[in-house]
Amino acid sequence: MKQALNPYLPSWEYVPDAEPHIVDGRVYIYGSHDLFNGINFCLGDYVCWSAPVDDLSDWKYHGVIFRREQDPAAPKNRITNGLAAPDMVVGPDGRYYLYYFMGGTKMISVAVSDEPGGKYEFYGYVKYQDGTPIGKRGEPFQFDPGCLKDEDGRLYLYTGFAFSGNPILLDGSKPTLDGPMWFEIDTKDMLTVISGDDIHYLGVLTGEKAKGTPYEAQPFGEASSMRKFNGKYYFIYSSLNSHNLCYAVSDSPTGGFTYGGILVSCGDIGLPGVPDVKHAHMDTGNTHGSLIEIGGRYYVFYHRHSNRKQSSRQACAEEIRFEDGVFYQAEMTSCGLNKGPLAGKGHIPAYCACNIYGKGGTRFLSMLKYPRGSSPFLTQKGKDRETGPDQYISNFCTGCTVAFKYIDLSRTKKIRVNLQGYGTNCDVVIRTKEDGPVICRIPVQTCKYEHGFSGELPAGLGEKEALYFSMEGKGSYDFISFDLA
Repeated sequence: MKQALNPYLPSWEYVPDAEPHIVDGRVYIYGSHDLFNGINFCLGDYVCWSAPVDDLSDWKYHGVIFRREQDPAAPKNRITNGLAAPDMVVGPDGRYYLYYFMGGTKMISVAVSDEPGGKYEFYGYVKYQDGTPIGKRGEPFQFDPGCLKDEDGRLYLYTGFAFSGNPILLDGSKPTLDGPMWFEIDTKDMLTVISGDDIHYLGVLTGEKAKGTPYEAQPFGEASSMRKFNGKYYFIYSSLNSHNLCYAVSDSPTGGFTYGGILVSCGDIGLPGVPDVKHAHMDTGNTHGSLIEIGGRYYVFYHRHSNRKQSSRQACAEEIRFEDGVFYQAEMTSCGLNKGPLAGKGHIPAYCACNIYGKGGTRFLSMLKYPRGSSPFLTQKGKDRETGPDQYISNFCTGCTVAFKYIDLSRTKKIRVNLQGYGTNCDVVIRTKEDGPVICRIPVQTCKYEHGFSGELPAGLGEKEALYFSMEGKGSYDFISFDLA
């Protein structure tokens, strides 16, 4: 069995906003689809991946499952009107319904398939009983639909977008000032709203209305998702801070929610010692995902960023602690779905680093690339593609830190770091804690092509260790991978 790394899909794949669902013993991932070095979010068509619940390292590519051109309302301009985050629900007829939003339409669309992994065909638009699509009556902006089919068979749809600073996306609509909205959908046709013509709000607060409440620090922003565990309803959302997923909990799917806490941040912001964006463990941007229980373990799915901008996002997941109805913020790791630390023997690609930062700290990314400067970053060679993964960390230079969590080093004796680049009097320095003692120092030289530089690890390391790599000396390298023996 292979090891489950983070990101859990091949490094050439850019699927953010992942909603995980279990169907017939497999975990299926439904997300939007970025392109490497894309100039905007969600430029690709929907793709699907799945893995057996008992081997979350073995992901199968189902290919493109729905193309934006299949939607009759698809605007011609793909660049500003991509297929945004979808969600999937199984209908009473046993078919699979994909609810999605496409830029430039203001509507929530639905596609359907006989198989969870597609192909999907366009089905219709979520609509009021008079046939008017939701979003066409001047309601707050409909965005990022999340679905819940409850145990009693009732179907609920959740939408909402509270950011006011994106006029192109809003396209004349207004952001929600009252938090996420909910609609009950008729399962006879999976399209018609049966909760009335009025807008119903979930009570997860945002903006001014969040001030002075438990939501004040993490008000609703976007990324609605609903899950049910042990009879309680957990509403998952991205806050106006954008870099994290938070949750609220209730006894009802339609209201009474109380703020729960942070589930994960794509920069570990909120964990001890990580107070803000500048001190994050990785460059941050938006994130989106959900929760799932697999074999008695709970996982939070989210995405990270690469290539010095927000629009090349990759799917990650972490095991998350869940006790007495409470979720505790998960730490970003390199081994999220692995059910434990990575093995201390064999090959580990650098792209599964979970901490990447330069001496100047980190930043909240924009749609434009920041200058190389002294910051390391994830990238790949060539263009966007569906084969030949070669993602690596570029600009590994003086003052940079790259960390991997966690690895069983109890029997590991040797390490080889595989680099490409130039330098003068450079050493790769390795620690098990960010400010801990040096456990290995490896001199490295200029190398036009990938080259391995070896060192010895001390005895007495533990079964769950982090490895922090930093560079001393003058130079800049591509950090490609390392090998343990």
